[in-house]
Amino acid sequence: MADIRNHIEKRRTFAIISHPDAGKTTLTEKFLLYGGAIQSAGAVKGKSSDRHATSDWMEIEKKRGISVTSSVLQFEYEGYHINILDTPGHQDFSEDTYRTLMAADSAVMVIDGAKGIEPQTRKLFKVCAMRHIPIFTFINKMDRETRDPFDLIDELEKEFGIGTYPMNWPIGCGVDFKGVYERDRHSILAYDEFHAGRKRLKGIECDINDVEQMDSLIGSYAREALVEQIELLDGACFDFDIEKVRCGKLSPVFFGSALNNFGVEAFLERFLQMTSAPLSHMSVHPAVDEGTPTEISPFEDNFSAFVFKIQANMNKAHRDRIAFMRICSGQFERGEEYFHVQAGRPVKLSQPQQMMAQEREIIETAYAGDIIGVFDPGIFSIGDTIAAKGAKIQYAGIPTFAPEHFAVVEQIDSMKRKQFAKGMTQIAQEGAIQIFFEPNTGMERVIVGVVGVLQFDVLQFRMESEYGVKYYKHDTPHQLIRYIDNDPEELNPASLRLMQNTKWVQDVKGRNLLIFVGDYEIDWALDKNPGLKLSEFHQNI
Repeated sequence: MADIRNHIEKRRTFAIISHPDAGKTTLTEKFLLYGGAIQSAGAVKGKSSDRHATSDWMEIEKKRGISVTSSVLQFEYEGYHINILDTPGHQDFSEDTYRTLMAADSAVMVIDGAKGIEPQTRKLFKVCAMRHIPIFTFINKMDRETRDPFDLIDELEKEFGIGTYPMNWPIGCGVDFKGVYERDRHSILAYDEFHAGRKRLKGIECDINDVEQMDSLIGSYAREALVEQIELLDGACFDFDIEKVRCGKLSPVFFGSALNNFGVEAFLERFLQMTSAPLSHMSVHPAVDEGTPTEISPFEDNFSAFVFKIQANMNKAHRDRIAFMRICSGQFERGEEYFHVQAGRPVKLSQPQQMMAQEREIIETAYAGDIIGVFDPGIFSIGDTIAAKGAKIQYAGIPTFAPEHFAVVEQIDSMKRKQFAKGMTQIAQEGAIQIFFEPNTGMERVIVGVVGVLQFDVLQFRMESEYGVKYYKHDTPHQLIRYIDNDPEELNPASLRLMQNTKWVQDVKGRNLLIFVGDYEIDWALDKNPGLKLSEFHQNI
């Protein structure tokens, strides 16, 4: 057991979040470089190179230069076993990001130094705050013109309602960027735009009041400004408290440049020291204390995990489906028989793998904190719990975002009916794109619901490239969807009195829902159908 505990304590599992173009994927690439997981960083943008970011492995990501699905990236660094969850930044893919954050123990929030906090950053922070997970802030692009760092710190505190503690402080920005001053180490990391990570940067120890040495390093003008800023910072900022950091109440802040690889290694090292080993998770097993939540420690003897992501067709050669699981407790061993709680039956997790985007390596063991991928023959759903036989563990399901945009999709070639049905069903089971059927109609026509309209483009691209199917799409005016909570035997949905535009549909699991154009249609349905129960979210428990 001591050996297992040592393995678990070395695990660090975190998500990287940001608004689009803040530099999240670039920062991720540099982490991988330092860990030796890749030999060169992919060009995130630019027509002159056919390289792409390691985490952006889907064809549509390579073509558009944006992340549309989360990626799992695993590597070793200075004794730590790191699991990075790289998330899409665009709000249209926030469903995938939300589910991925459920599997993280901490989050790195990347902020563009010129733009500050942006809309998607706010949304993602709220998810992190809801789970009270540690948040570390990397203010990026200091080699360009940026906002005043005091304004950025003040905005973080006011917007998010948490304290901040700048671990380092920028010396100028843009063409005048000289580097950063490391407050606790009393040293300077000098910026060199030609460095690009080719050698390890070492801080130059320097007393901030040593005028001669400081002037030789950064010049008198920059020194005078830095001394004044550090005095102000020391007197006004929060005190450093590691316990507050680990419960999400204080965010350590670092300044740097991911593109030029400046401050990235120092940030990674300090982050790994401050962030915690795998966190506990709450089980809500109905047979334990009548479903009262129970805290499951990562150091429990029994293996347990939950499914937070499903991805079809990661391997073009095999057209397989991978279920991503976050291990919450104990040790996983290949070949062992475990228990699928929701299905109520034993299961062997076939082809257990560690992931590097779509690259894979079969593993024999894994521990709490790790992310593993297993072959899914169609038995897993988002939120499912897998545990050792006899263990009374069931993790809370992951809520699904309600779609805000809908379209009717009809296949063009009737000879490809099977491919159309398979593609729509498999992509729907991944969770980000939702597929609905009008009862008593065939699979030739379905209704697609998405959180963001770019998901329609992803669906069309994937259906053509992965399943060889083209289709017609007709947007509909519907904007709201509600689950019918009544038992079908008590209330037959076909007998409901509904407005003309309201549609009764079913999802891939046969659950009944209603799609509405607006709130007035919901009010009308509830008024005309006494006893009708509607809910906005459905959660697998």
